Amino acid sequence: MSLPSHPLPQAETKQESTYAGEAPSGLPQSRLLASADPGPLPAPVPLVPAARARVFTLALQAGGAFLAVFFALLLGGWSGLPLLMAPFGASCVLAFALPDSPLAQPRSIIGGHALSTAIGLLLLHTAGFHPWSAALGVALAIFLMGVTRTLHPPAGADPLLVLLGGASWSFLWAPAVLGALWITAAAWAFHRASGRHYPQRWW
Repeated sequence: MSLPSHPLPQAETKQESTYAGEAPSGLPQSRLLASADPGPLPAPVPLVPAARARVFTLALQAGGAFLAVFFALLLGGWSGLPLLMAPFGASCVLAFALPDSPLAQPRSIIGGHALSTAIGLLLLHTAGFHPWSAALGVALAIFLMGVTRTLHPPAGADPLLVLLGGASWSFLWAPAVLGALWITAAAWAFHRASGRHYPQRWW
């Protein structure tokens, strides 16, 4: 006696059609892959005008600082008078990038460096270099710059520079005072050429 044949279940039929290259929904696999294609990547967003102007301003300020340091070295080599010391790099940041800051005005740049260097020289040639004299030099520089309204953060390093280097009294004139005068003059010329008002006040 022969057994009756039964049709395959519907689920198995769908599984077979899937293996045959057709999706469960009835769509070919190639069409499904095409619909999942994200397409070409979006083009990079260009800099907006405000960002471009900001980059241009920063480049201009950096160029001004470059010229100030470059010509200070040239003039120093030609005249035999040093016009640069390490804290002047930080002074250039204020004078060229933050010209409206009270810390970047000529009174602060010139007065701060002159006063702080004098403090360092006085301690060096009276007490000598000691941990307490180095610490006292920085503390006195902060205090007296605040009292005289010549606060200039880069000048806080001047007493350490003097004490660690064993500088002579001539260090007060060159590079401290002459270099500070040069940075102020270079910043004035740069901002005048770029159409910006500097300084906000001379003294």
